[in-house]
Amino acid sequence: MGIEISQVPTPCYVVEEKLLRRNLELIQYVGTEADIEIILAFKAFALWPTFPIIREYVKGATASSVHEARLAFEEMGSPAHTYSPAYTEKEFPTIMRYSSHITFNSVNQYHRFRDFLQKSDKHISAGLRINPGYSGVKTDLYNPCTPGSRLGIPDNQMPEELPEGIEGLHFHALCESSSYELEKVLKNVEEKFGHYLKQIDWINMGGGHLITRKDYDVEHLIKTLKRFKEKWGLHVILEPGSAFAWQTGVLVAEVADIVNNNGIQTAILNVSFTAHMPDCLEMPYKPEIRGAHQQPVEGLPTYRMGGNSCLAGDFVGDWSFDEPLKPGDRIVFEDMIHYTIVKTTMFNGVPHPSIAIWNEDSGLKLLREFDYEDYKRRMG
Repeated sequence: MGIEISQVPTPCYVVEEKLLRRNLELIQYVGTEADIEIILAFKAFALWPTFPIIREYVKGATASSVHEARLAFEEMGSPAHTYSPAYTEKEFPTIMRYSSHITFNSVNQYHRFRDFLQKSDKHISAGLRINPGYSGVKTDLYNPCTPGSRLGIPDNQMPEELPEGIEGLHFHALCESSSYELEKVLKNVEEKFGHYLKQIDWINMGGGHLITRKDYDVEHLIKTLKRFKEKWGLHVILEPGSAFAWQTGVLVAEVADIVNNNGIQTAILNVSFTAHMPDCLEMPYKPEIRGAHQQPVEGLPTYRMGGNSCLAGDFVGDWSFDEPLKPGDRIVFEDMIHYTIVKTTMFNGVPHPSIAIWNEDSGLKLLREFDYEDYKRRMG
């Protein structure tokens, strides 16, 4: 049946519960078949009103900050697997309170906070993030293995033996990648860090595993993970983010005006790419629009999509439509749940999209609406 777009106020992000559950079932299957732990990465999807659904399939989450760790503890109901490029003495006691695992980006950071861990009244498993030195990610902005990367310890900077108290290793080298890319990364990890794998209990293979993409080879992933587990005898953790929310919902916008400059028509919307769809400009990529031709078609009305902010580059284009657009028309951007809501801003005070969930039986439920007070409170 799908979302009844006519019932959605604009602008609004809408998660479709049926599609979310479909992804969760596949993720749960991989975890069970490969006998590994899969946890949710908040950096891609942290819509906590959906956590009661997610907890039916997975139990844990990974955090990249003190606030994400608290969200995992309070809303997912489990302490977080926490990693941050750097911790501060002000935040670390709070991070310990909400974490079961803490991964350090450098040996120096571990030494700085080891006493905190030793004095804790609970056991927190400590790990180090390593840098495999290889990634198939083509966009440097998302590639943690570029030369000079600040993320993870290169093999030539690792100590001969792991520091006392280190129980695991963590790496992250993927972004919307395949199981075959993971296989290549694992080869580098084994070649450069293999002797450390005998000294630890767990390994966290990070995120970027786009398990729920249609062309993803799920069975190859399971075989790859099983082989690694059998060889090294480690507890394996994956922390995908996008895979949980991949193609689970939309951003419903509305045409506010049509402008023409030198023959280029732009549909100005009541949303902003820079504020509400930042990955379209950062990655960059061109999202699909429901009912539109993804590439311009000669002879059909063709438009850029323009955001409603003052940034000159707040646009993406071009799409063709079977009929001319006019103010008031709905524009439905597909696949706008992962890495959107978590990265939005209120730049220019452009009204922030509401957030809703669609259930086939009960229809639309608004989870959050934003107003002037939300904008104002961010400024003071």
